[in-house]
Amino acid sequence: MTVEYSGKGDPARSLALLWRTSERVSRKGKPDLSVDRIVRAAIEVADADGLQGLSMRRVAEKLGVGTMSLYTYVPGKPELLDVMLDTVYGETARPEEAPGGWRARLELIARENWALYLRHPWLLQVAASRPVLGPNVTAKYDYELRAVDGIGLTDVEMDSVITLITGFVHGTARGAVEAAQAESQTGMSDEQWWAAHAPFFSRIADPSRFPTAARVGQAAGETLGAAYSADHAFEFGLQRVLDGIQALIDNRTPQPTEDHS
Repeated sequence: MTVEYSGKGDPARSLALLWRTSERVSRKGKPDLSVDRIVRAAIEVADADGLQGLSMRRVAEKLGVGTMSLYTYVPGKPELLDVMLDTVYGETARPEEAPGGWRARLELIARENWALYLRHPWLLQVAASRPVLGPNVTAKYDYELRAVDGIGLTDVEMDSVITLITGFVHGTARGAVEAAQAESQTGMSDEQWWAAHAPFFSRIADPSRFPTAARVGQAAGETLGAAYSADHAFEFGLQRVLDGIQALIDNRTPQPTEDHS
């Protein structure tokens, strides 16, 4: 899988693009280009072909302009990628009210991030340890922090909780995308793969040699209908992560003492 890194571009130029502080205006007689149009076209290319298919030339072809025309608005691919990231992060819903308290708010955040990765699988190809300092990324982070503000956590713990939730979603979404792409990449559906390998399972999963693996593997396979279910992994894992955060909060809440009088 191709891996790109955010924040590789020139900081001043990237920030100017992200915050639109010095956007060029199309010259008379030229196609109606803008940073927004270029970024949207780039996102469509990445959605269809992944980051390995993204190039300034490919974006220009999609817009029907010469490649050099793009450089009037975007310095290069690294800066373009930063704006693409910031743009798609602006898609997550951020309702001010979520009935059910902090747990429901975190669950909503997890589901919004999950859906975002499934809409734009190329996000999983970006190593974003150096965050994009754009308006949408900043607003998303602020909103997610407010989900756990005032519930007894320190500021560092608030940041860590959001990192835990988004990190869990990122890892599980990677499995979901890989599972979804398996058929197109291998030419074989899960059902076909299982049918081809079924005759060998009795030898591999010998209960006399691997009793626990045989028992659990059979139960999971029958329940999930496959060796792996991304939806089950997400639903099960999310609740366990939330349970862990609940335990952290409960440990911070003074417990009532028993009256022995």
